[in-house]
Amino acid sequence: MLKEKILVVEDEPDILELITYNLTKEGYQVSGASSGEQALKMIPAFNPELVVLDWMLPGIDGLEICRFLKANNKTNDINVLILTAKDNESEMISGLELGADDYMTKPFSPRVLIARVKALLRRNQKGGGDSELPLVVDDLHIHPGKREVRLGNNLLRLTNMEFRILHFLASHQGWVYTRSQIVSAIRGEDYAVTDRSVDAIIVGLRKKLEDRSELVETVRGVGYRFKE
Repeated sequence: MLKEKILVVEDEPDILELITYNLTKEGYQVSGASSGEQALKMIPAFNPELVVLDWMLPGIDGLEICRFLKANNKTNDINVLILTAKDNESEMISGLELGADDYMTKPFSPRVLIARVKALLRRNQKGGGDSELPLVVDDLHIHPGKREVRLGNNLLRLTNMEFRILHFLASHQGWVYTRSQIVSAIRGEDYAVTDRSVDAIIVGLRKKLEDRSELVETVRGVGYRFKE
């Protein structure tokens, strides 16, 4: 039985072939694109669950594709795993702020790549139970099933990571979590995180919450909590 559909977007033929071979061997349905333009044409027809996306592409680059996917209601639930030769923290934060779900630097181990892919797709399969029930805090409505957050009558356009962090904290009101604990809860314990990447996502989230930004509190020297 074939597993989920994965689109690999990579302009280096050897790397594209390597990734495609290893993912196909794991049973995934894999298609490849060598440019951003080609990827955008393929996505509506192929309808992948995950896109492995090279940062530095000719023409439309990886960040532009990520921005497009996460801003579109029809594609914003597609997982995005960014690959790049740039081991730069500020650039990693840029990708996460746009809604990328994971980030790996080249060169990489195919086994690690497959583990990251499995972890991303496994999170998509989790559902049901209390975690899918809507949360209501005054005029803030968080609906995990619909992946929607409303503030009064306004629909907030959150990135995937902003939504996950808000939902996690709001599900444990009053509890204080370190940055590492937050990331472990929403990404898995094996995900490498920096304090700045979590802080940057929280800053973006607070801006979108506007006059309800005080709901996400900073606990100095520890981390963050959702106001009880």
